[in-house]
Amino acid sequence: MTKTIYIILGLLILASISFLSCEEFLEVDAPENKIVSEAVFNSDETAASAMSGIYNELFRAAFSGGWENSVTVLSGLSSDNLKTIRENDLNLREYSENNIQPNNSRNLALWSSAYSIIYMTNSILEGLEASDNLSEGIKTSLEGEAKFVRAFTYFYLVNLYGEIPLILSTDYRENSLATRNSEEDIYQQIITDLNTSRDLLDDNYRHGDRTGVNRSCALALLARVHLYKENWEEADLASSEVISNTQQYEIISDPNQVFLANSKEAIWQITPEGRGGPLGFTNEGSIFLFLSIAPGITKVALTEELVNSFVERDQRLHDWIGFNEDTQNYFVNKYKDRRSINEILEFSMVLRLAEQYLIRSEARVMKNNFAGALADLDVLRVRAGLPILSANNEELSKEELLDTILEERRKELFTEWGHRWLDLKRTNKADYFLPPSSEDWENTDIYYPIPAQELMKNPNLTQNPGY
Repeated sequence: MTKTIYIILGLLILASISFLSCEEFLEVDAPENKIVSEAVFNSDETAASAMSGIYNELFRAAFSGGWENSVTVLSGLSSDNLKTIRENDLNLREYSENNIQPNNSRNLALWSSAYSIIYMTNSILEGLEASDNLSEGIKTSLEGEAKFVRAFTYFYLVNLYGEIPLILSTDYRENSLATRNSEEDIYQQIITDLNTSRDLLDDNYRHGDRTGVNRSCALALLARVHLYKENWEEADLASSEVISNTQQYEIISDPNQVFLANSKEAIWQITPEGRGGPLGFTNEGSIFLFLSIAPGITKVALTEELVNSFVERDQRLHDWIGFNEDTQNYFVNKYKDRRSINEILEFSMVLRLAEQYLIRSEARVMKNNFAGALADLDVLRVRAGLPILSANNEELSKEELLDTILEERRKELFTEWGHRWLDLKRTNKADYFLPPSSEDWENTDIYYPIPAQELMKNPNLTQNPGY
């Protein structure tokens, strides 16, 4: 990361801190902020550096960085895929027991880091709109990228918390008293941003690698959003467009190669360069892989129920799951590296092609295209070394096929961005799958609590039911 990126990122972080702490709002000097904004968007180079700063901040941000307070870890614990193996970490246990308290510090980190990213994207968008000094090409690209990141962040906030404030500006006075918007309003903004992003971006990655976003990123997330909204035709069309881009994307035949930096299965990844310094491994590699000299420091492991759901011949069982003899726990082995220094072998995977096949398969079932749905499932089953299902399409009912897809999603996407947790909620299966492993389960647990600290700062916020 260049010195310029550090400077711009620092300015954005300081701005977001001001947004998140209403006690500091009155101390903001508007004229100085205006000067800063004008300086950032005075040239293509500095404007691009500001967007690069957001990409790097995604690695450090709690919700997106893949570390202990990330969507990947916390939502993995909320589902039936991960368990905590550090009994003294009460905040993690609240997630695994689905008994999260509003004052849970990890919950606050999740919420506040997501809104910090949103505030940064709003800063970028306002700066782009006000600037007359940027080339049309960079202005178009940066708007598309910023709106994608904003939509991506709102997707997780609305799915984790339900009704939330929709913040679309950097007006701290207005934002500090924002009320909660309906889920429908949030989704509409997500779709609007993604449609704009799709139209503004092209197929090229501006950075040259897959840690920036391109048009396919917008299409891939649109496909997921339309799936969640049960817009089956739109989900089918968006995922099909990504799948058809065979020059850029393909299903990697060797599961061990999927999570490498710039893997052809990757649609969007986050680089460990955002950490700064010489360490080159991902946070996922750090938190999931047991350190041989100190295995006791690892806090989470895979549930035996997940591991036992794989048949012996499934290659994902052997390549993506390991066993630690010292602690007698199964661990995630999708990322292999937690040691690299001055070398980056893996990027954190955010969007990948396998999910698009699963999205299209489910959308096709709902459109009564069973043959097409099975063909999509078989693409991933062949990679896993499993028998194809398409020969037995007449034996599966619609409900059975949907259950099969849900199970395939679990095995393919475990410990990737909370897919299992969100899948159980959107398919109304949480009440069925989670009570056996969570004695305190209540149906209101499908949403996390609004952090108590945010309720104290903003009198217009209300708490989710059950908390």
